[in-house]
Amino acid sequence: MAETRSTVLVALGANLLVAVAKGAGGVLSGSSALLSEAAHSVADCLNEIFLLLSLNKAERPADRTHPFGYGKERFFWSLLAAVGIFVSGAGYSAYQGISELTSPPRPTELREFVIVYVVLAASLLLEGWSLRTAVGQVREQAGEAGRSPATFLRRSPDPSVKTVASEDAAAVVGIVLAAAGTALHQLTGNQLWDGLASLAIAVLLAGVAVVLGKDSKDLLIGESADPAVRLTAYSVLDRRPEITGISELLTMQLGPNSVLVAAHVQFDPSLSAGEVERTCTEAEVEMRERVPSLRQVFLDPSRPSGKDSALVSERLAQTQAEVAQLDGEPAVRATRSGTARRVAGRQG
Repeated sequence: MAETRSTVLVALGANLLVAVAKGAGGVLSGSSALLSEAAHSVADCLNEIFLLLSLNKAERPADRTHPFGYGKERFFWSLLAAVGIFVSGAGYSAYQGISELTSPPRPTELREFVIVYVVLAASLLLEGWSLRTAVGQVREQAGEAGRSPATFLRRSPDPSVKTVASEDAAAVVGIVLAAAGTALHQLTGNQLWDGLASLAIAVLLAGVAVVLGKDSKDLLIGESADPAVRLTAYSVLDRRPEITGISELLTMQLGPNSVLVAAHVQFDPSLSAGEVERTCTEAEVEMRERVPSLRQVFLDPSRPSGKDSALVSERLAQTQAEVAQLDGEPAVRATRSGTARRVAGRQG
């Protein structure tokens, strides 16, 4: 959590400086591309504030009204950040681009181009510093998970790091687009290129906002846990001789570091009530030891139906294939053992 907060604070500091520089430079030079980038940086600042709010609110402990905690605050505020990128960043950039394309030609002096280049160079250094910090955290966490940074970022349930890394990457690309538009404007004397650069920045920001918004929406409405987590939870139950069948296993991401697991399982009928209770407790303890993010585990005694046996093989194979793909290994045919051979039924 401290690492994530530090990454967001670095991004906020960099974007504040960049927003002031771009805004002043855009007003002095009249560059629509630079003004679009200023709006982009202002939107990023607001988003970092949203993310800091989410970090504070998500830390609250579970209570009577929110028995599963406040982890999904992170997803809600990240969704607002995505909306902010789309409305403030992409919307204003599109407005600037259209205004530049439809307005009459205006004379531009060399001094104005110099202002733009200086501001963009300084912005690139600041945004690059922020991006380096975010990428460093992503690489560290990806190494701990045994995955590539790109795969980890795509699957990570932590929207704060994902949002900052995506914003900073988009900011660097946006600066390059603004510089290209300004250079072509200067070479050709046609402000069309400045307007096209603004529109390109709008499309870039809209794309980033849509991707981040979809990820946050999926997590907010109840996305299942990482397939490796699902497979681990299943394997813990599958290996216990006291459990003779698993008819269903469900997971939900309650927060970046909080997962709920619920399963319908069949116990050996010879077990006493005390032995069933002990088995449930031991299974829960083992799950939490292997995956610390498992915070809520519910096991419900249930008798699988006949058609569950076919379903378990299919779902187990799908999950194993997902894990193999994420870990960069070739997918292999899923094998069933223990519980899966005895009954079967699984759902992630």
